[in-house]
Amino acid sequence: MKLNDLTKISEAFSLTEKMPVLFLGHGSPMNAIEENEFVKGFREIAKTIPTPNAILCVSAHWFTNGTKVTAMEMPKTIHDFGGFPQALFDVQYPVMGSPALARETKSLLSPTVVELDDKWGLDHGAWSVIKHLYPKANIPVIQLSIDYTKPAQYHYGLAKKLTNLRNRGILIIGSGNIIHNLRMIDFANVHKDDYGYDWAIEARAKINNYLTDGNYQPLIDYHKQSIAFQLAIPTPDHYLPLIYSLGLQEKGETINLFNDKLLAGSLSMTSLKIS
Repeated sequence: MKLNDLTKISEAFSLTEKMPVLFLGHGSPMNAIEENEFVKGFREIAKTIPTPNAILCVSAHWFTNGTKVTAMEMPKTIHDFGGFPQALFDVQYPVMGSPALARETKSLLSPTVVELDDKWGLDHGAWSVIKHLYPKANIPVIQLSIDYTKPAQYHYGLAKKLTNLRNRGILIIGSGNIIHNLRMIDFANVHKDDYGYDWAIEARAKINNYLTDGNYQPLIDYHKQSIAFQLAIPTPDHYLPLIYSLGLQEKGETINLFNDKLLAGSLSMTSLKIS
């Protein structure tokens, strides 16, 4: 990194009080335009957070071979879904990116090779929730991809390298769903309050206990846990953003759960704030 790049980073991201870390259960893309208890939860949690200098988001929907970070000035709003109303496709989140933060992220993650990406943008795992936190689109946002070739322990360690960003006013957000089994959704009960299959209820209770106890190794080794865990986490894409958020927790910090409900039998909207 060149000296003038370091100067730009220092100017843009001066020392601040330590920012919290979020994990947001983003659920259906329709949460971007619907008014419900979950988006209200996103707005309420934003009121408890100092105004960030920028946001770094780890989204379930950027699952790549290797690690990438968006480095464009103006990331496009990606509508990476199908079968939804036109109103959802019409949504734009015209936020700025931050090439300086992208370069700093690349530097912090060394010796891991990180590609500065100018093609991706913001997928719905990022913009559909961030738009509720900051509806004015006035906070720069970058995305860090998830390397699908690596295990959870690797991602937990990689996240720890980003800790210093929290002292520069950077809000780091993991966006996914802890329980996410789309093949088993009960569409007949999609509007039933806090409704989950027995295995989802079991998995949520165990996971929440591990979270509140600060016992993260079983969560990192999720693939070694009970059948309930295997049904809750059939693929790692929506789960690994949680591991990034947990990797950023520092000694003495606590976890506050919110939006902690099951949905349609096989999903959870559980979100958390670390501070």
